Amino acid sequence: MVIEPVLGEGGFVPAPAEFLQRLRELTERHGILLIADEIQTGFGRTGKFFAIEHSGVKPDLVAVAKSLAAGFPLSGVVGRADVMDAPDPGGLGGTYGGNPVACAAGVAVMDVMRDEKLPERAARIGSVIEERMQSWAADHDIVGDVRGLGAMMGMELVRDRTTKEPADREAAGILAAAREKGLIVLRAGTHHNVIRTLMPLTIPDDQLMEGLDILGSALAEARSKK
Repeated sequence: MVIEPVLGEGGFVPAPAEFLQRLRELTERHGILLIADEIQTGFGRTGKFFAIEHSGVKPDLVAVAKSLAAGFPLSGVVGRADVMDAPDPGGLGGTYGGNPVACAAGVAVMDVMRDEKLPERAARIGSVIEERMQSWAADHDIVGDVRGLGAMMGMELVRDRTTKEPADREAAGILAAAREKGLIVLRAGTHHNVIRTLMPLTIPDDQLMEGLDILGSALAEARSKK
């Protein structure tokens, strides 16, 4: 079984801890490998080094990439020794495995994560973002849900909070308004109606607040034109 502890492109939906724990029970009972896809959630993004740590579940394998080498092309698989040692020599590889410069960058990333306490920084960033998004939800009924873990936060935009009709066009308008003000934000979700945050964990506080101010202004402008 392969699962993202927090859906990335799927709309920033955290998997409930109880769900992940039951998956672990099921896979252990039937001898199935449980694989955590931490390519987007990993390396401190959610306030823990890996997002699945929030549930207390220990997966058999973890897929990693993206923030692993701070922009250099590198990916990897981490797992139990008996699983990792099972393939014959040469049986485990990947497109971005082994580049020496990228590997050196990956080692440096580990040092920075530890020395600058970036997972803890992500938790603090996330609390600021969540508070701001919740305030927008109180002022604008288009914000149907605010969710996430740590700095991996998203707000789902809906035309009606009861029916949950996706506000995809409205989301596109808000992103366009933000872009005009100098802020690039991405959408996610099946209906492209979830505005998500994936800023660097090293972002200065003043830039974080500036970005949130712009996003809030773009949201308010889009609602005033409704």
